[in-house]
Amino acid sequence: MDQRIITVCGDAVDEMRKIPDASIRLVAADPPYNLNKDYGSSKDNLKFEEYLKFSRLWLNEAKRLLTDDGALYVFMGMRYISYIYIILEQELSMTFNSWITWHYTQGIGKTRGFSPRHDDILFFTKSPDKFVFNLDNIRVPQKYYRQVNNMDGANPGNVWEFSHVHYCSKDRKRHPTQKPEALFERIILASSHEGDTVLDPFVGSGTCLRVCQQTHRSAIGIDINPEYIAMTNERLAEKFAGFDSFDERIKRGNNKASQLTIF
Repeated sequence: MDQRIITVCGDAVDEMRKIPDASIRLVAADPPYNLNKDYGSSKDNLKFEEYLKFSRLWLNEAKRLLTDDGALYVFMGMRYISYIYIILEQELSMTFNSWITWHYTQGIGKTRGFSPRHDDILFFTKSPDKFVFNLDNIRVPQKYYRQVNNMDGANPGNVWEFSHVHYCSKDRKRHPTQKPEALFERIILASSHEGDTVLDPFVGSGTCLRVCQQTHRSAIGIDINPEYIAMTNERLAEKFAGFDSFDERIKRGNNKASQLTIF
């Protein structure tokens, strides 16, 4: 299998424009949330209209690059997610599939108001009915045995429980918004096949590309910060010892082992 993992240092929109039409099965994007994070060589404090203009540009390119049965996943903070939704559905005429909530165990602590404990992910497809979705690749164990249930496992649903990558973890990289590998694993296994090409236009710490490498996908990762490209290349060269997070339900066994396949 000809698997290629490519890293590109440059502006996301400029570099996406160099990629041929309909050549990407999956775009998995974790763009800056415009929350004034320090990403080194790029600004995360654009004015409202500037940020939406930037979003329109890269989302337009993402749609162009997708195969007819391709999918787009966009991580986004609460301040802009509704605007991104409108751009995708109303302006780009993509098809909404799921609004995923990633619930993590720890986050910013607040004493006046409720502390954040989740991020959101929008899942859109280019076609309303022709798109890749490999449910059997991402099933989680059933909580209870019921005759009507598929005991090969359940659909994980749209609330995903993955621990975040703690700042003192040995897997933590020098990046302010590193996502856990198992989070990307579910996206990649669900919406692409082995040998497909996955695009991450904001590669950051390299999580998406690392998962593509270990799940036999080709991938293109773009970032404007050369330090993050170097970080990603270093990560790709590291010895693999398993993904750095998981859904807690994977540990749960079924309660009628005599009737079931044990994972």
